[in-house]
Amino acid sequence: MTADNPLSDRLDDDDYPAYTMGRAAEMLGATPAFLRALGEARLITPLRSEGGHRRYSRYQLRIAARARELVDKGTPIEAACRIVILEDQLEEAQRINAEYRRRAEQEASDASLPASG
Repeated sequence: MTADNPLSDRLDDDDYPAYTMGRAAEMLGATPAFLRALGEARLITPLRSEGGHRRYSRYQLRIAARARELVDKGTPIEAACRIVILEDQLEEAQRINAEYRRRAEQEASDASLPASG
């Protein structure tokens, strides 16, 4: 298999819906009902196969695992989902801020260089 193989691309893609509900629940040590509850709470929205079966990505499984940790500590599932959503939003905001900071520092550095001519 080569690196430009579409299968290879899908296997490396965190968003590719590779896992069935049963396999995802097994990996999380949870029940399919737990995964359905996360869907009802709109924490994760699995894609559907042609036959209508839920399929989960690695990214969705990481999100579900974080919710499972909180639920296992006694947090109600709705609150756990909200916490995970807020954590994800905070992480994204921090990533964006770091990128803006990097760009501003680069622009300041570029502006301080003497003009060549």
